[in-house]
Amino acid sequence: MSWTIAELIAERMTLTGYCHNPRCHHNQRLDLDQLQAKLGPDAPAMAADLAPKLKCARCGGQDVGLIYSPSTNADRTKPAEEKRPPRTGRPGGRR
Repeated sequence: MSWTIAELIAERMTLTGYCHNPRCHHNQRLDLDQLQAKLGPDAPAMAADLAPKLKCARCGGQDVGLIYSPSTNADRTKPAEEKRPPRTGRPGGRR
């Protein structure tokens, strides 16, 4: 599977960069809109494609890893008509 930056944005993915420098270990959530503006929407977004273009914001190291995380906010991924109303009372109608 190969992603583009536009696909990461459309899927509401979070991309976190982390520094492999043992004296640093800085990590930071990457701004996908900024990456898209710089590299283009169809730029490949796999770690092998992006990591060589990145450097640590703290130490300047170029040994950077990436963590891809899906959206965890269910309300943002479901259309309004599919959202369930909040549960009230006890399950099974027991009192």
